Amino acid sequence: MERWFKLQERGTTVSTELLAGVTTFLTMVYIVIVNPGILSESGMDFHGVFVATVLASILATLIMGIFANYPIAIAPGMGLNAYFAYSVVVGEGVSWQTALGAVFVAGVLFIALSLTSFRYMLLDAIPVGLKHAITAGIGLFITFIGLQKASIVVASPSTLLTLGSLSEPMTYLTLIGVTIALILMSYGVRGFLFIGMLITAVLAWIMGLIELPDKLVSLPSGLNATAFQLDIGTVFSEGMYGVVFTFLLITLFDTTGTMLGVAEQAGLMKDNKFPRSRGALLADAVGTTGGALLGTSPTSAYIESSAGVAVGGRTGLTAVFVSILLALTLFFSPVVAVLANIPAITAPALIIVGFLMINVLRQIEWTDIEEAFPAFLIVVLMPLTYSIATGIGIGFIAYPLIKVLRGKYREVHPILYLFAVLFVIQIVFLGE
Repeated sequence: MERWFKLQERGTTVSTELLAGVTTFLTMVYIVIVNPGILSESGMDFHGVFVATVLASILATLIMGIFANYPIAIAPGMGLNAYFAYSVVVGEGVSWQTALGAVFVAGVLFIALSLTSFRYMLLDAIPVGLKHAITAGIGLFITFIGLQKASIVVASPSTLLTLGSLSEPMTYLTLIGVTIALILMSYGVRGFLFIGMLITAVLAWIMGLIELPDKLVSLPSGLNATAFQLDIGTVFSEGMYGVVFTFLLITLFDTTGTMLGVAEQAGLMKDNKFPRSRGALLADAVGTTGGALLGTSPTSAYIESSAGVAVGGRTGLTAVFVSILLALTLFFSPVVAVLANIPAITAPALIIVGFLMINVLRQIEWTDIEEAFPAFLIVVLMPLTYSIATGIGIGFIAYPLIKVLRGKYREVHPILYLFAVLFVIQIVFLGE
């Protein structure tokens, strides 16, 4: 174990790595409740998605821990699951099988990128401000979804949207759930989202809004309803390249940014470079591809891994312990199913994760109109058009256009011009 994970070299011990694994697990385990809850709204079988979520997370996290030796956990990404369910399936009327096909194609492309240096060219081609805008826009989008699920924001015939009735039990319980999570977060409680969910669940039970399951544990089941059900042919016959590109782009940005941040926090960067980046990216790429085969949305490195690093996690052994704990959740599907079906339990997680994601707005250079206005378009159009892809596309069109109008066309990477043309075709002519 010492030779493989280099515990002594990185100044850690097995017990420290175990503590880090437990800490990371508690901060991210909410995803096994939220993800199947979101994807089931696209028509997918809840239990199948639950098992697929856990298995894809275990697969990717084990690869990260054993082969890349980083204390980073991987699971289906927040925002990507919302895009899958609400934008692609519900918004565009695409079957969930075809959406899984798009995820698979994006995963294969991600694997190819991870094995070549083209990944660096792609990352360098996108201006930093647009990258931050994508993260913030997704945050605003999933917060909007959380507000809708809890009926805090409802449809209005006169103003499109308005404030819902806060006297409804599920609505005000959501507000209580958000408050509980915020209090726990402000006091630095590890796993505040998951603990907040459990406290809200108890309150829901007291209020008579939730019924306890007949049994607390059961053998994993339902995977046959989602595994190997993907439809790749329709992805190409319907020209769903914008959807594939969006899955790929967000996964690549999210994963790379999170990995760099966690590695720097752990002191694992060398000369400002990310060692073993190929193996780390492959972990997520394989997780995304395998997840599509099993029946879940794309995976991504979890920033919650920084909680484990904060308590001493320095090696892939932390990720291995996270995987073991994730495997144990497979036997609690009856409890997970009950929790996921109560909006007041899941909506606070969406709202607060969105809040955490939108913090990157302060890193955008708002005094530079050439970068700020395209970033602004990305952020506001994602929730207003109910489409992450549309927000990205219009921002990617506006950026080179403004640069050209200001005579700075040489400052735009050629790849960005290609993206702009493709998005014009997708949005204007193909009606995305």
